[in-house]
Amino acid sequence: MLQKIFLETKKICERCKREMPMHAKGLCAGCYNFVFHLDSAKERNYQKYPNISPELYKEKTKSCAICGFDKVVDLHHLDENRKNNSRENLAGLCPNHHKMFHDFRYRKEIQEELRKKGFNVPEDIKIDFERRKITDEDD
Repeated sequence: MLQKIFLETKKICERCKREMPMHAKGLCAGCYNFVFHLDSAKERNYQKYPNISPELYKEKTKSCAICGFDKVVDLHHLDENRKNNSRENLAGLCPNHHKMFHDFRYRKEIQEELRKKGFNVPEDIKIDFERRKITDEDD
């Protein structure tokens, strides 16, 4: 009997247009949760960054520190120590600039841009080592 009632209550979801059992407000369960519980789901996702408050995460990932892009912003640790969650060590970067930071070909350029914007980016001995290694080979 329960199966029969469950099967008869399928309707077209107003958001995703799929035929699904209705949860509430004309939406299937997935769409209902997306529409009405998105903020709480995001807050739970912030917890994957231990010791970072949701407010700090939102503040730092509001827009890219370099270009101002605000659609997708990653949280970057300037000293690359993911346990150092101090406010001064965190910067929001768009996926392009974040990828460039971790690519040694563009790393120095991104570090300089962050310094121009007022971030305290520590000196990177890896870049200097690569330069010394290349110049030593040329001699």
